[in-house]
Amino acid sequence: MIDISTEELIKQARSVLKPRKLSGDGTAGDVASALISDKGNIYLGVCIDVISGMGFCAEHSAISAMVTAGETRISKIVAVWGDETILPPCGRCREFMAQIDTQNLNKTEVILGENKVVSLSELLPHSFQEVWDE
Repeated sequence: MIDISTEELIKQARSVLKPRKLSGDGTAGDVASALISDKGNIYLGVCIDVISGMGFCAEHSAISAMVTAGETRISKIVAVWGDETILPPCGRCREFMAQIDTQNLNKTEVILGENKVVSLSELLPHSFQEVWDE
């Protein structure tokens, strides 16, 4: 696997951070995400917010690009907003990562700041899968 620094992954996410207006009240690109797969590939995505709540998070977009390429395991992921803010994944994104591949729960590093990285299992101590494993 290619080793990429936290700083570089944050930079990759910021490279696609381009807020823009869509039709109606919709917006896109004010949050961006970058992830590195366990095979060392980088995938990028942006959020899309449209009326009726049909949008999705930047992490979902990056994960979708990864799955489209035939991969499911996330080594490291980050989401950014603006020039300075790193966002933690929402609960839906945390569960999504765990359900895409159960190994992500213990193997995915989530960047919460330039000097703060935690495992997905720390952010999602009781995944939905626990119910099914009982």
